[in-house]
Amino acid sequence: QVQLVESGGGLVQAGDSLRLSCTASGLTFRRYSVAWFRQGPGTEREFVAAMRSSGGHTYYTDSVRGRFTISRDNAKATVTLQMNSLKPEDTAVYYCAADSGLILSSIRSAVAYDYWGQGTQVTVSS
Repeated sequence: QVQLVESGGGLVQAGDSLRLSCTASGLTFRRYSVAWFRQGPGTEREFVAAMRSSGGHTYYTDSVRGRFTISRDNAKATVTLQMNSLKPEDTAVYYCAADSGLILSSIRSAVAYDYWGQGTQVTVSS
């Protein structure tokens, strides 16, 4: 069965850094586009970052561009989100997602992704 498992969340202060990891199993990871989404208290799930299966293109929502970096290691079937200069508004449950056949225009759309992790909590205090 396909599984995506996130780790690395925690409680930090504004300005601190965290690195989230998501390890996949049960799929040919190198063929999948991967993404991070987040959902804060009382908010809808929103796109954070993504990259195509090639690993040559990255995409970010405006609020994290320049602070967050998405990367992947196909040999380890892992996608990472390095989060720097964290802000209280980054507080959310962070989810990784993967899909093998989405088109570029759908890369920021949660409904386009077939597989999801269980989420990891990130809390940033002011």
